[in-house]
Amino acid sequence: MLILGIESSCDETAAAVVKDGREVLSNIINTQIELHKKFGGVVPEVASRRHIETIDAVIDEALETANVTFEDIDAIAVTYGPGLVGALLVGVSAAKALAFALDKPLVPVHHIKGHIMANFVEHKTLKPPFVCLVASGGHSHIVSVESYTDFEIMGRTRDDAAGEAFDKIARVLGLGYPGGPLIDALAKEGNSEKVKFPRVRMDKDSLDFSFSGVKTAVINYLHKLEQNGEEYNKADIAASFQDAVTDVLCEHTIEAAKNKNSKIIALAGGVASNSALREKMTREAKKEGIEVIYPSPVLCTDNAVMIACAGYYGYKENNFADMTLNAVPSLNL
Repeated sequence: MLILGIESSCDETAAAVVKDGREVLSNIINTQIELHKKFGGVVPEVASRRHIETIDAVIDEALETANVTFEDIDAIAVTYGPGLVGALLVGVSAAKALAFALDKPLVPVHHIKGHIMANFVEHKTLKPPFVCLVASGGHSHIVSVESYTDFEIMGRTRDDAAGEAFDKIARVLGLGYPGGPLIDALAKEGNSEKVKFPRVRMDKDSLDFSFSGVKTAVINYLHKLEQNGEEYNKADIAASFQDAVTDVLCEHTIEAAKNKNSKIIALAGGVASNSALREKMTREAKKEGIEVIYPSPVLCTDNAVMIACAGYYGYKENNFADMTLNAVPSLNL
């Protein structure tokens, strides 16, 4: 079964063809990072316009690379939320047009579910149940993956997402955008024990996250030093901040896995590429007899392979949409 996946929820225009849910025939991503760098973050209207300009070419390239035609495709899968509404609308409109014109099934895909699915593509023998940490610029969720289509949220951020906090601290440090990879690289040169930034626990029984506090703590710390004319080492700040965030992500996720008696923790989303998170999660989970897996970096950031994979399992469950499908920017899992 061949699924054409389409993804446009933020600043990547992506299309992919995936066979039987796990074999990648093409993975085309047109990123807008350079376009948004001068703004220090994604500008929704600019992103939407660029999606319109590139989506046809990206879809054509995905088919050409996979050496298939529209007639060979069995279904169209598309991200319809959550995300930036204008950006989502471009992908949804393209998918609906193709499904209508080709008389192919249309499979709606939740963006966070898509990120989780990247692990099925990377790890061919992986099967539910397991616990997954989805951490990106817009989301921070701990999810119990009960089956290929059933998910339970065990914890989520109550304010900033982890990736959003990385971007904001990178901006304060003058590193640029996107902040995650820049913080990760700089932190390798710093002392993570230089500053003890706060680790937030909402309450005893909650696995929810809060990253606004640590973000504010870093900003206030830097402002105080600057007001006193004191110098500081950016690498030490980056390392100390990263250590605080990854400590919380690891602690809550491992606790969730233990609560579910899960012997596997999967990582997903852009922050899953963070080297400190991967190393710390693997090390700490191993102490509890838990294996940690994660996708390659190209499948951690937004891509259409994960959407096509999710679309395959949605197709098998007859989860189809009609031409009334709309973008849902705040779609719940």
